[in-house]
Amino acid sequence: MLSDDLEIKPGNAPVSSSVATADMQENLRRLDRLANLGLVSASIAHEIKNGLVSINVFVELLLQKGEDQEMTEIVRRELKRIDTLVTQMLRFSTPKSKTFSQVHVHQLLDHSIRLIEHQMSGRMITLERDYQAVPDVVHADESQLQQAFMNLLLNAVEAVGNNGELTIRTENVTGVDGMRRLKICIGDTGSGITPENLARLFEPFFTTKKNGTGLGLSITRRIIEEHRGVIEVQSQAGKGSTFIISMLVE
Repeated sequence: MLSDDLEIKPGNAPVSSSVATADMQENLRRLDRLANLGLVSASIAHEIKNGLVSINVFVELLLQKGEDQEMTEIVRRELKRIDTLVTQMLRFSTPKSKTFSQVHVHQLLDHSIRLIEHQMSGRMITLERDYQAVPDVVHADESQLQQAFMNLLLNAVEAVGNNGELTIRTENVTGVDGMRRLKICIGDTGSGITPENLARLFEPFFTTKKNGTGLGLSITRRIIEEHRGVIEVQSQAGKGSTFIISMLVE
């Protein structure tokens, strides 16, 4: 029992409590930075898209006149890349209304795979599907969940390069909370991710790609977390990476 005249000072607090408080403050600072980043990103993206409208009109006029066709095509390609970037910024920073329904994950994965078959065949990439989850139904916004799958699949295709292999596996697992979950693993035989990059992989605007935006994985994580799911990655340099999504079974 503590004495009535014992003064409890901040320095007397247990170390674990101090650590927890520091962690909480750091998380709050991180959330505040992300919120500010979202507002700034949305504002900048809107301004850029407004400017792109008039620039695109000018480029189209140049194309019609046939003046310096090669240079005009370069400008057009770069404008398209910038438009894609700001569109991703808006998706990241602007909340989007969702329409939740029962979604069959296997069907959605197959549909997503069909959309990248051309890229896969062009690089001679083999695909292995191992669908073991029964049932495979989750409560989700189908469009947004497909966007998350597409981001991961396209990343995997780029990571594999030529003559590599993609693996998609599903299974039902029971979490520590006793809830049944659907586990989706998307793996590749690419070069893997270094430990220092692995820790920052889901940070907004962090990328190791030459022309990457650094928003694809951030958007993917946000989508999964908004569906009360979890996403993580396991990777080993030189041996490939596996992204693992866990969602509640409907």
